Formats: sequence, structure tokens, C-alpha cells
Amino acid sequence: MGPVAEGLTLALPKGRILEHAIPLLVRAGFDLAGTLGGKDDRRLQFELPGGHRVLLVKPVDVPTYVEHGIADLGVAGKDTLEEEARDLFEPVDLGIGRCRMVVAELADGPTLASRGAPMRVATKYPRIAFRHYQRKGIQPEIIALYGSVELGPLTGLSHQIVDLVESGETLRQNHLVEIETVLEVSSRLIVHPASLRLRHAAVTKAIADLRTAVREHA
Repeated sequence: MGPVAEGLTLALPKGRILEHAIPLLVRAGFDLAGTLGGKDDRRLQFELPGGHRVLLVKPVDVPTYVEHGIADLGVAGKDTLEEEARDLFEPVDLGIGRCRMVVAELADGPTLASRGAPMRVATKYPRIAFRHYQRKGIQPEIIALYGSVELGPLTGLSHQIVDLVESGETLRQNHLVEIETVLEVSSRLIVHPASLRLRHAAVTKAIADLRTAVREHA
């Protein structure tokens, strides 16, 4: 796999996912080695060899930069993409950042809703949670939380939670158990539809090379 010929802009998420994405991008021809700086580097834009550019943004903001055409490509979690329902092309499952979105409740059973009262559900993902319960014929009261969602059932704020888990250890230490899986989550390559049309050669090469990098990494 040679370098991508035409300069592209990539929106990449700050944090742990970036560490796993960099080796895949390097294999796909993006010269990121030593470019993004150390832990004390506060820059948010980086110019790469070959005319490429990287924008470092919060994970939840990656789809916004790609959808508005500021970036041609991005790396975003399936949880964010499902929650925001963006009009973006998702050609490659990068296989990194794997986890599950689950429904959980207190291990000794939920505090039952009063007759006629809605099931209260605490979550960082209100749209995904609402759709999930609706499919089950339940009209939930969704309580949006952006901190420790596990506190919802512990304090009586909610009957259940919808949240991401990896090992499940945080649930166990807070006396919660998984009830069902809502969504299998991993990070995806996302592409701005106009970039796919207007910069077809460079974008399709990047997609093909990333697919190969993922296969070799597996």
C-alpha cells in the first residue's frame, strides 16, 4: 500500500481510540509517525506529508466535521453514529474500540414503576434508548445523564440504564446486571458523500487501503 496521492482532511477523535486508529492509518498510507505530538501538544490541526491534514476533535464531534464537508474522512464510534443518525457513508468497520451498549438494572431487580407510570431509563444515548424501548412496546421516560449513568438505579432516579460496557466490571461493582444488548459497537471509517464523488480516486484508495490494513491487523 503506497501513500494516498491526493491530500485529504481527516477528523480523528482525541483519546484512546486515536491510539488504536493511528497504526491502521499508517498502514493505509497516511504518514502519521511522530506528527501528532506528545501529551503536552495542544495543537488541534496537523499538516501531514502528501498534503493531508488531520483535525483532532472530541469523538462526538467527528461526524459533524465530516457531514459539513470540513473533513473528507473521519473515525467515529457506531454508538455516536446511531445516536445522531447522520447522512454519512460508513464503508469500513475498523474493528477498534469494541464494546456493547446494554440495558442494565439492579442485580436484585429494578424498582418497579407505579401502575400507569413510565419506565424511567437513564442514559447518555436518549435517541437509541427511546427507539429500543419503543420496539418492545414500551413508552419510556428517558433521563439524559452525561456522567456516571450507573448512579441512576442506585439512587432511584431510574429503573434501568442504557450504557456502554466493555468488561462489565463497573456494573458488577455497582450491583447492576446486564439485561440485554442493544447494540454492538466499534469504530467506523466515515466518509463525506460529496468527497466520495468529487475526490473519488483518493477517497476510494484510502477506503481500499484501510480495508486491507484492518484485515492484516485482525
